[in-house]
Amino acid sequence: MPELVFQVRGAEAAGSAAAPTIALYLEITNTPQEQTIQTVVLNCQIQIEASRRSYAGTEQSRLRDLFAEPERWGQTLRPLLWTNLTTMIPGFTGSIGTKLAIPWTFDLEVAATKYFHAIEGGTVPITLVFSGTVFYRNGSNQLQAAPIPWNSEARYAFPIKTWRECIDLHHPNTAWLGLRRDNFERLYEFKVRHGLATFDEAIERMLGTPVEADA
Repeated sequence: MPELVFQVRGAEAAGSAAAPTIALYLEITNTPQEQTIQTVVLNCQIQIEASRRSYAGTEQSRLRDLFAEPERWGQTLRPLLWTNLTTMIPGFTGSIGTKLAIPWTFDLEVAATKYFHAIEGGTVPITLVFSGTVFYRNGSNQLQAAPIPWNSEARYAFPIKTWRECIDLHHPNTAWLGLRRDNFERLYEFKVRHGLATFDEAIERMLGTPVEADA
């Protein structure tokens, strides 16, 4: 039976993608090397291992929204789900390189986005957990299928600058904020009433005049 080993070889912002996308470069090696892999149906869950890193003062402040006060992090600092992916790996012998395309959002209601937004620099420890099915040829050239073991995984120190590059490619100097419709209508009415050109101007005026903002 095949024994697949997974390693992440790098990451970059996918500049040609229509929406924010991060490309993780994955190398898959099979043992025995001479065995022919017909195809792989690969499932991948990516987790942020939040407890495997230290945090500066500003990061601690921002992460309270996810993990509460730092004094409680012994109980609350847990892995976060980044995403789940499924991809098809073409046939190979020995090893193959492939790219995992991870779609991204700057919606700050999403836990993973909150986490990345809070990190100022350095790297973020992530773990890729794999499952799926390997289709291969045995010694008699017969097509066989085998599951990928549940403990197949790869770890990677993901550079936070790659995430920022990805966001800046599509949303330079911009952040997205989801509002309830009634709050949006209040904001829109305030903008129109004061003859303001943009929602940024409306929010700046409201933050500068909190009494009037509630009017």
